[in-house]
Amino acid sequence: MALRMFDTLVPLVLPSVPGAPYPLVLKYIREAAIRACETTLLWRHAEPPFVLQPGSYENFFRKPIGTVVHVVFRASCNDQPLARVSFEDALDMYPAWAQRFNGLTPDQLWAGTDPDTLNAEEFNEQLFNGDADINLPPEATEGGGSPRIFTQINPDKYVVLPLPNDEQPYTLKLFYALKPTKVATGMDETILDELEDVVIHGALQHLLVMPKVVWGDPMMASYHAKQYLKTVTERRARANLGNSRATLTVRFNDFA
Repeated sequence: MALRMFDTLVPLVLPSVPGAPYPLVLKYIREAAIRACETTLLWRHAEPPFVLQPGSYENFFRKPIGTVVHVVFRASCNDQPLARVSFEDALDMYPAWAQRFNGLTPDQLWAGTDPDTLNAEEFNEQLFNGDADINLPPEATEGGGSPRIFTQINPDKYVVLPLPNDEQPYTLKLFYALKPTKVATGMDETILDELEDVVIHGALQHLLVMPKVVWGDPMMASYHAKQYLKTVTERRARANLGNSRATLTVRFNDFA
């Protein structure tokens, strides 16, 4: 993923706010980019599929550095869609969900695993840091099964329920919308190019309305606020439609 830095937009904003400090302009550009991503949902990401660990319901998003997951569009397990539910609904449906490996202690969990496979002092024929043969006790996945629901815990973490058992591999696929973090220095080049005018208008509408500054201009702030709303709405509609173009069909009701 090629990055474009937020500071590339500073020269496009500064002429409209003469005298504004460079760091302040950069800050408002970043904040405008975050809002634009939240509103348009244009920055979309398909996470590489991976196999869930039996007995463990909790996972972290495997997303690009400097990003936050804003909206999850779809989650599927073995190509079957998972129901996306709220945190409260997940608690109601699976009240004992917060028991990773069914609450087994580390000693109980590793009792059936050859200790020589972990922290070995000598190299073997396997690739360095290759997968070890871990034998989970049956109690670790008791009551588990094929995951049916997905719920996001925070911008970095989510859970799938019930606990994945060890009867078969469960491959998870995720599709979601991203936004930059509050300390990001840039974002995906293609997305920022698409949102450039949205971000510029969004930054200026706030910079120009700041009180007691030499560059303040309420009338121009109002102009940029209207332009921001216009452009962000257009980008949101474009993101929803994509590159497809549907044909509009009108059907009249039959008269008796």
